[in-house]
Amino acid sequence: MKKLENKVAVVTSSTKGIGLATAELFAKHGAIVYLAARNEQLANEVIANITKKGGTAKFVYFNAKEEHTYTSIIEEVVSNEGKIDILVNNYGGTDVRYDRDLVNGDTEHFFRIVKDNLQSVYLPSKSAVPHMIKNGGGSIVNISTIGSVIPDLSRIAYCVSKAAINSLTQNIATQYAKHHVRCNAILPGLIATKAALDNMPEEFIESFLHHVPLNRMGKPEDIANAVLYYASDDSSYITGNLLEVAGGFGMPTPQYADFNRIDNKKST
Repeated sequence: MKKLENKVAVVTSSTKGIGLATAELFAKHGAIVYLAARNEQLANEVIANITKKGGTAKFVYFNAKEEHTYTSIIEEVVSNEGKIDILVNNYGGTDVRYDRDLVNGDTEHFFRIVKDNLQSVYLPSKSAVPHMIKNGGGSIVNISTIGSVIPDLSRIAYCVSKAAINSLTQNIATQYAKHHVRCNAILPGLIATKAALDNMPEEFIESFLHHVPLNRMGKPEDIANAVLYYASDDSSYITGNLLEVAGGFGMPTPQYADFNRIDNKKST
């Protein structure tokens, strides 16, 4: 069963990782998927692969450093298709060279990162909601992080920006529910994207997984499946939800990792 038949969807930063997995899954379920991305050549490779599998995908130019593209992506899609049903705000990032703890982090970068991440949800949503209302409703899915609800030792700007996105999600949900526009957020844990695997030492991953009851990194497809749920009518009575997709990270007693290490030593 195709859950998104005849739906028009926009997914930001969708040529790799979570965005790519989401776009591919949406197309599999019958949506017309717009890849909102900066690299048209890479997007066209994704589109060709989706088309080969019988799906429909198109490119729309999006660049996080060009603020006008946050809204132009919505207007271009509506101009082409006459509507937008689903918006997935997947873009978000930081710079770990500067985004550290409060005292040692760079102040200028803190505010830039918070602004970039927050406006990447605020501006596309602001542009999309009126079109969704006109169309009788729609679904916005924001990609947050487990770090938005569990404080970290570093990346203060990233965590604060995503916590703000959680609040923005629930405010949008509350304000536009009467128009049948739903808004939910997904809080991924440690996900095995190429970027994560290339930039995280094996020792860090091993240490982190001691705190994850399911004892593995998440896959981009794990997040994509959650996004599909919120985008489809399967979640038609759910809005303003913040769903942790993190393998149980942060759920057990703080001593869990210590016990986990002891159990692992006994089993070996």
